[in-house]
Amino acid sequence: MSMRTIYRKVAKKHGVTAAEVKREMQAAVDCAYRKPDKTEAEKSIQRRVPAQSKIPTAEELICFLASEVKKGDAVP
Repeated sequence: MSMRTIYRKVAKKHGVTAAEVKREMQAAVDCAYRKPDKTEAEKSIQRRVPAQSKIPTAEELICFLASEVKKGDAVP
């Protein structure tokens, strides 16, 4: 399933636009990565997420999490 399809389905379910879903998801990722008082578990998980820059895009995070679920790896 494409990211575009995911955004559209979530948007439709919540009565918002796909652009709003994408923007809010990215805001949540940004907030999590900028959080000053992260636990060691949070830091460990964040280091595992492959990203083009310091903070991953929502798409990069979703792809990482989906691959972890597919592999059956537990993300602590």
